[in-house]
Order: sequence, then C-alpha cells, then structure tokens
Amino acid sequence: MLDTPILNTVALRHTTYKGREAVELTLPISANQDPSRETLIDRDFMAWSRDVDFSDGIIELSVASVLADHAPTYARGFIGVAFRIDAQQRFESIYLRPTNSRVDDQIRRNRTVQYVAYPDYTFPRLRAEEPGKYETYVDVPMEEWIDLRVEVAGSAARLFVNNSIQPVLVVTDLKLGAAQRGGIGLWIEAGTVGYFADLVVNSV
Repeated sequence: MLDTPILNTVALRHTTYKGREAVELTLPISANQDPSRETLIDRDFMAWSRDVDFSDGIIELSVASVLADHAPTYARGFIGVAFRIDAQQRFESIYLRPTNSRVDDQIRRNRTVQYVAYPDYTFPRLRAEEPGKYETYVDVPMEEWIDLRVEVAGSAARLFVNNSIQPVLVVTDLKLGAAQRGGIGLWIEAGTVGYFADLVVNSV
C-alpha cells in the first residue's frame, strides 16, 4: 500500500479485516492524552511515504476503525488520510470520528468529519476561529469499511464518502497553500486501531 513507509509512533502490520487485505495501524497507550492536564490536539501519528510527490489529484482508499482496549474516554475512532506531507512533516489531513456519527447529540454528530493542517491548524484552533467551517456530519459506522475519495486542486479539497455524488466536506482554503506538495499518509489518533485498504493515488 505504501512503499517503505515511515512510521511516526504507530505500529504497522499487514492483516485481513472483514475479508479484505489491509494495513493495521495501532498506537501505544503512551500516546493517550490527559484532557485534565492538556488540551487535546491533532498529532502526526501516521504511516507515510515520501516516495509520492503529491500536489493535485485524487486519493482513494477504504478505512475502518475499532476502539483499542486502552482507548481513552475521548476516543472517537479517529482515522483518515494525510496529504502533501513535506520534509518538515507539515501536512493537510481529513479524518473521521465515527463514534460521533450515531450519537443522540447533534453537536457531536456535526463533528464526524474534520479537516486540519498540521502543526498549526489543529481542530481546537479551527473550531475556535471559524466554528463549523472545517467539520461536518456524515453517517459512518464504527468497525465497518468506509470508502473515502479526496479530490485536491490548488487550495481546495473535497471529500466524498461511500460513493456519494456530492462532497460531504468542501475546504476552499487549505491552510498550507496551493503550492504545498509531498507524501501521502495513513493517519490515526489515540484509542484507534485503524485498518486501511485499496489506497490509490492519482496525481494530475
């Protein structure tokens, strides 16, 4: 899936999940944050490849997430894709919080999908500066395969989920700018066992 991947904190193994060959990513319990002592933020926990020099194009893959046995209470099944990863490991990312998708709390439901740009534009900053602009709702269950398609062009990215005709999230001001380019990564956060399959990257 990724040639000679670089592992940032994550452990990787090849496995089968629900009948599909997959890459499994996990994190140690030491990756869990303590919300009573620190602000929860997005981090660079991923397997990524610098062999891809991606700027504009289409990224397609399937993802599934399971809560780890040591998942913290704030765990949401965080899973997604990072792109345009540069030599300083700055990147754009779109990810899911599948546990939010079907709860009886509309605010949490509205935070099922998230865009961030690491390291400066984490979700707390984006949520504080422009509430609701970089996150949205989509129906995505835990422990099931979810198909993602990310179309990137210049300073814009559009996310399509499970072959949706219309994008579920549109970002027109990617924070690292239209000239940003670099690798592709498989991204998770604390408490997630993440499965990834059928990654296809088409650059234009």
